[in-house]
Amino acid sequence: MSETKVKEFAETVGTPVKRLIEQMHSAGIIVKNADSKISDDQKQQLLTYLRDKHGSVSKASPNKITLRRKTTSELTATSNTTRTTSKVKVEVRKKRTYVKRTKVETPISEADAELLEARRLTQEAKKAEETSQIQQEENLKSQQEAEVQAEKDRKQAKIEAEKKRLEDEAAEKQLKLDEEARIKAAKIETKEIEKLARKQTKPILKEAPRGGRAAPKPKAKPKVTPKVASKPVSNTKTNESTNASKPANTNKPKVDPAKRHPDKPKYSANKQFRKGKGKAKKKRFNAPEIETRHVFEKPTEVKIINVEIPETIKVGDLAQKMSVKAGEVIKIMMNLGSMVTINQMLDQETASILIEEMGHVPVLMKDEEIEENLMEEHVEGVKEGRAPVVTIMGHVDHGKTSLLDYIREAKVAEGEAGGITQHIGAYHVDTDKGMITFLDTPGHAAFTSMRSRGANATDIVIVVVAADDGVMPQTKEAVQHAKAANVPIIVAVNKIDKEAADPERAKNELSALDVIPEDWGGDVMFMPVSAKTGQGIDDLLDAISVTAEMMELEAVPDGPAKGIVIESRLDKGRGTVATILVQSGQLNKGDIIIAGQDHGRIRAMMDENGGMIKHAGPSIPVEVLGLSGTPTAGSEVLVVKSERKAREVALFRQGKYRDTKLARQQAAKLENMFSKMESGHVQNVNIVLKADVQGSVEAIADSLRKLSTDEIKVNIVADGVGGINVSDAQLAVASNAIIIGFNVRAEVSARKIIEAEEVDLHYYSVIYDILDEIKSAMTGMLSPEFKENIVGVAEVRDVFRSPKLGAIAGCMVIEGTLKRSSPIRVLRDNVVIYEGELESLRRFKDDVQEVKSGIECGIGVKNYNDVKEGDQIEVYERIQVKRTL
Repeated sequence: MSETKVKEFAETVGTPVKRLIEQMHSAGIIVKNADSKISDDQKQQLLTYLRDKHGSVSKASPNKITLRRKTTSELTATSNTTRTTSKVKVEVRKKRTYVKRTKVETPISEADAELLEARRLTQEAKKAEETSQIQQEENLKSQQEAEVQAEKDRKQAKIEAEKKRLEDEAAEKQLKLDEEARIKAAKIETKEIEKLARKQTKPILKEAPRGGRAAPKPKAKPKVTPKVASKPVSNTKTNESTNASKPANTNKPKVDPAKRHPDKPKYSANKQFRKGKGKAKKKRFNAPEIETRHVFEKPTEVKIINVEIPETIKVGDLAQKMSVKAGEVIKIMMNLGSMVTINQMLDQETASILIEEMGHVPVLMKDEEIEENLMEEHVEGVKEGRAPVVTIMGHVDHGKTSLLDYIREAKVAEGEAGGITQHIGAYHVDTDKGMITFLDTPGHAAFTSMRSRGANATDIVIVVVAADDGVMPQTKEAVQHAKAANVPIIVAVNKIDKEAADPERAKNELSALDVIPEDWGGDVMFMPVSAKTGQGIDDLLDAISVTAEMMELEAVPDGPAKGIVIESRLDKGRGTVATILVQSGQLNKGDIIIAGQDHGRIRAMMDENGGMIKHAGPSIPVEVLGLSGTPTAGSEVLVVKSERKAREVALFRQGKYRDTKLARQQAAKLENMFSKMESGHVQNVNIVLKADVQGSVEAIADSLRKLSTDEIKVNIVADGVGGINVSDAQLAVASNAIIIGFNVRAEVSARKIIEAEEVDLHYYSVIYDILDEIKSAMTGMLSPEFKENIVGVAEVRDVFRSPKLGAIAGCMVIEGTLKRSSPIRVLRDNVVIYEGELESLRRFKDDVQEVKSGIECGIGVKNYNDVKEGDQIEVYERIQVKRTL
């Protein structure tokens, strides 16, 4: 008697386990859970219970079923007598009875049941085998289809490549045809211009204006005037008496046609009157009383014009200033060896040469008149003392920012990437010795331009030298910047708290740069300090105060402000943020300022700690919001009265910069073309550069350009301030460029394009990493260099002649190893007489691959039979050497 678990029995009958357990409890069968086992008798007991509860299947099901169906439709009937139509409803009823056949259940023996079970298992196994076979066939078929599709794709790719090649050839051919057509058209145009110029050379001075008449002789004027005046009188009499007879007019003197006034019409006034023109036409004949005719007088000498030339001017505008046609100017430029168009920009020097060539006088205009008018608004007032502006300069990692941190009691160095200052920081500090403004410049070699700007905007330069490191390259550069700006120097010898500190070493090395300490008889103060312990900081501040008092620094505290841009960047939430150092006047919130090519109204003003302020006086660094763009660091900042004036000056500067740039590009096009032709193929590393501040952009771009060599050129496709946007990504795709983000990130939309097009994107926060990676990438692009390495040398002892191989040299290997099929040189008296390949190498009668030193062998030189006894055969190999920048 078999037993089954409750959950298996529930799966067999297709009912939930919980419901089955409830039914079994109702039937008097006690089970604990789904894992309890039940016997066949319990199953039969449950079946009996369910039949009694719901009724037997044999009783409930009927033996006979009757189906009835009724359908209704309409028929259209036509009457023959009345010729009318009528609709008749037709109902069809159907009835069908089904009788259930009785089924006699016969008991099945155990042998039959086992046989049926065996058949069922066999059928299932056969079905599983067929299913597996079908699956294998489908897999094989799909694999074959994939191979066929791959073959089709390869063929299609091959066809596409061939098609592209043909299109490229056709495009190249079309370009050649277009170039030939352009050259031909240029020649025809040149001939037409020369022909037109030849035609117009003489008529320019001889022809009268279009429609003009020849001037009458002076002696004919007295005779013409009275006759013209008498004619209108007779006409008036005629008009007053319309019924007068014709003989009344015949007594009037006739005017000789030869003496008729040139402006008098040939028809008479009577005809005009008869045509009904009336009095309006009478006045027409009174006009000759006043001489109104235009008389052209032939010029007797060439007129010389003073032509004013701005810094850039169009060819058409220059022709208009000289009162000649543009074609004449283009012709002169062609004679001077330059092809130009009517809308092309010329620089001031080229325009001056052209004007002198055409016989006029060039007058160089001063485009700075707008700038001069702008400066006139800044009237000097009463000057008062101001705080000194001190710039801290020195080599990287010598402790400049740490020194300033101790003075400010802040922690700026910890926030810098790699502990290295990346851009200029401006701070003002209230000390016991008074207020001092500090400019902290980067010490890395890439930030030369920043240090130069810091030196030009400062009053005092503090050169920081590490006592344990001495004078380094950027220390020398800092001294040079300070001397170039004619700014007093104070040397701060830092890190004197270290055991390896040697302040005297710094003095000795700086004295070589003409920086002589005071205790050595010079004029430079040396201050030993420690940015870590604070030792010597008070002495340094005293030195700054004394130097500032000796300089007598003054500025106008009131009036329109004037300053300089220290740094600028693009903030995503606030827009353009510019750090400005006020040099004179008072900068207020709401002032309209112009900074380089950008302008705007100050919307907000903050100090270096981020606090909002409304006013800033001389020597105060502030951050301002509201400019139209990111001005270049070092640009002069001026407050103007009106926004219109600011916009006018900004547009003037933008146009001037753009025109000058276009003129230079046009002049350099031909030179670039020839240089490219001479230099051959040059590989380019295209870069799209984005950084957080303008100063970092300039510094990184300059450093990357300095990596260029004769073979590989670093090309900055675009640079700017702010995050990497869609435009930058599309530009990188179009120019096949690398995108470099310095302290910035790409926008979501830009990242999608970068991922889809697989653009190379790199983020950096330290400038060292940028230069190192670009340098390594450029090293991989260098063409390989090969070096020759001598493998072995053999001396010819005898020469044998072979009918098949020609001259065979019997040799002794005296150095190294000879290898078959290697390049060789034949030397006679230590002079190379032949270079070729080792064709055969034998030891006795056997061909060998190599022969070592001290062993005899036979050598056959390919395509050379003039081997003699005493010659040397040198075998060498070429080794590829990795190149570095």
